[in-house]
Order: sequence, then C-alpha cells, then structure tokens
Amino acid sequence: MTLSDIAAGLEVTAEQKDRGVAAVDDTDAPLAERLRGFADRLPCTPEAAATLATEYAAGASIGDAARAAGVAPVTGAKTLHRLGEPIQPLGPTGREVVRDWLDARLARTEAVELAGGDETDFALAAYVETHDPIPGARDAVSGALAVETGDPLAETHSGANEFL
Repeated sequence: MTLSDIAAGLEVTAEQKDRGVAAVDDTDAPLAERLRGFADRLPCTPEAAATLATEYAAGASIGDAARAAGVAPVTGAKTLHRLGEPIQPLGPTGREVVRDWLDARLARTEAVELAGGDETDFALAAYVETHDPIPGARDAVSGALAVETGDPLAETHSGANEFL
C-alpha cells in the first residue's frame, strides 16, 4: 500500500466545526430534580442551579450563566462552588489574607486592601473559605459539569523512590 492509497479520500477543509463542550448525562432525572435534595444548602433554587450549571457547562461565563438562571453573578459563583466547580477570585496570597481575617488577625479594611481584589472578590473568597462544596451535589451534576475531584496531573508526578 502506497502513501497515495492511504491518503485517497481525504479532504482538507478551510474551517473547523465548533463541537461545544462534551458532556455526558446518563441519569434519568432532570438536573433540577437531582438538586432538590440540596436546596437548603444551595444559595439559589434547584431550578436556577440547574440552569446555571447547564449554561456554564455549555461555555457561558459565570456572569452570563447567572443571568440566564435569573440570579446575581456572585450567587452564580457561590452556587458553582457549592456544586464542586473550582471557583476562587483571589490568588494564593489573597486567600491567606482572607484566612487571616477570618481568624481575626486583620481588620476587614486592611484585609481587603492586602488581598488585592475589590469588596466583591473579598466577599466571594470569604464565602469559598467558609463553605465547602457539597459532596452529594458533585455527584448530581457530574453529567452536567466536568467536576474533577482528583489531581489532574497525578500521572506526571514522580514517585519518591524513583531516584534511588
């Protein structure tokens, strides 16, 4: 078989098709229904959370997804965090400052200034530090959001005895 035989039938296109975000949802219940059990711990209604997760997974920004769900962008970010999506408005130093403020080692005005964000970023970072993702909610949205719970780079880490 020659190279021309292998290449027969191949064609080059000038544009690439946008396939969107791949998502697999193999559950029978609608997302809003699966989130009803967590309604008391979510910052918005299960219906709004379902719309938010669906829009966000389709590629919308947090703000656009929140507007589609009928909630404020900060509420959208809080909800996505509670659903297991990694949301963090501040860098590592800013998070340390927020922790210091939460431990009453800094005044709020000083902490906001040192954190490097604005009042909204600081408030969201404080929420993230004081509210863990809801474990069961991660499972409920696993088909809608690509929630990565493990270390995505685990296979690249070397073992401790590799150099012995």
